Amino acid sequence: MKHAPTDLAEVKVRSLDSYDRIYGVIDGGLTTGRGELRVANHRGVGRETLPSETSARDLLLVMPLLLLDLDNTLVDRDAAFRTAAADFLAEHDLPDSDLTWVTTVDASGYTARHEVAAALTERYGDVVPTSAIRDLLDNGVADHVVLTRSSRDALSKAQADGWTCVIVTNGRTVQQEAKIRNTGLDQLVQGWVISETVAHRKPEPEILHAAAAETVSLPLHGAWVIGDSPQADIAGAAALGLRSVWVTDGRPWSQDSYQPTHIAKDVATAIGHAIRKHR
Repeated sequence: MKHAPTDLAEVKVRSLDSYDRIYGVIDGGLTTGRGELRVANHRGVGRETLPSETSARDLLLVMPLLLLDLDNTLVDRDAAFRTAAADFLAEHDLPDSDLTWVTTVDASGYTARHEVAAALTERYGDVVPTSAIRDLLDNGVADHVVLTRSSRDALSKAQADGWTCVIVTNGRTVQQEAKIRNTGLDQLVQGWVISETVAHRKPEPEILHAAAAETVSLPLHGAWVIGDSPQADIAGAAALGLRSVWVTDGRPWSQDSYQPTHIAKDVATAIGHAIRKHR
């Protein structure tokens, strides 16, 4: 988990120019009686005065929270794995037609790593070294994943509009952080929380609470959740009464017991919707 600085909670407040990176912390918590907002930017530390009746709800209008899934939401994890698997097959002179089998076994990353490794070893163990299989599963996606221009621009717009953006992802810490850093997402969000690090997986509420309270020192109230998984992302948001946007990737919604607040074709559109609705 990427933590906020200990002296100033790393919560971006609306900045006036592209060079400022402004952080805010409220004296005594989010319901300060003095209403004084301490800010820091590249010019130093200063103070902005808020009305004395400022509440946590009011502050969320200034620094709203956006909780974003990583795989197949911010980045196309499946495309990256497909490319890595194709390279793996070509490198070891294996049939191109096996690509469908490999991606089916992977199941968009939902198959446990040890099960994928066992399946690949059983099929290719006589001609492919174990180290090559391990490298595919440990580094393949991170080495090939990309962040689209539209996703990058949407995150930049969210930050310019004062949003605090946090990635919330299930997975192994080393691999997920490699994806975040390799794509430059670490420069576009205020933090991230990974299930292996906090020992809780979406849709468990603890991981969303960790993303808000421990990562950027904000309450969950008023946050938006954006993700592609009905179960992990949208059900998790619904259980906590949070607004959500489901990224469809062309799929129809099929759940009856809960619904997303909104449906979007891709993450850039989803972020844009959250920004417009919060105003």
